[in-house]
Amino acid sequence: MKKILLAAFFIIATQMMFAQKTVSLFNGKDLTGWTINGTEKWYVDSSKELVCESGPDKQYGYLSTKKNYKNFVLTLQFKQEANGNSGVFFRSTIEGVKISGWQVEVAPINKHTGGIYESYGRGWMKQPDSLHEKYLLEGQWNTMKIKVVGGNVTTWLNDHMMVDLQDEKIGQGVGFIALQIHDGGGIKVRWKNIKIQELP
Repeated sequence: MKKILLAAFFIIATQMMFAQKTVSLFNGKDLTGWTINGTEKWYVDSSKELVCESGPDKQYGYLSTKKNYKNFVLTLQFKQEANGNSGVFFRSTIEGVKISGWQVEVAPINKHTGGIYESYGRGWMKQPDSLHEKYLLEGQWNTMKIKVVGGNVTTWLNDHMMVDLQDEKIGQGVGFIALQIHDGGGIKVRWKNIKIQELP
């Protein structure tokens, strides 16, 4: 019994040692650590919030981390001021504004916020149950949590689990985290408290 307990303690201690503390990806001042992809607008306003807004080209735009992230827990807050069709990409790469990877949807009500979509690939991987649409607070701050470990992705919206997906291809993915602004124009979304904890 003692050997089993010692082995369990060693495993837990090792996991704690390799798990890193939670850090902020957005400093509330500027876009340090991020790269703008495309011609749409990304800026920090006087309220120290990150804003994405459609520009005159009305195309897709992305704000990607300079660093790649494999296994992690990401938390952030968003508020949709106009249209609100956006998303959070993970393990992604980009050429121009053609992004390859997986998106956790951020969209108007009944457009599957919290669902997982594979860009330029298989399309929708998993959508939330339609009853979960009520958890999106239109025009208010929402909290999203995304956990990615190996081929497993779990999403939460305002503390409610939206989807849980296991996928071999996702498990093989490598790349950055990115925020999206959808094409079509007329979109404005605010972001804040973007934090990540890397996992073993």
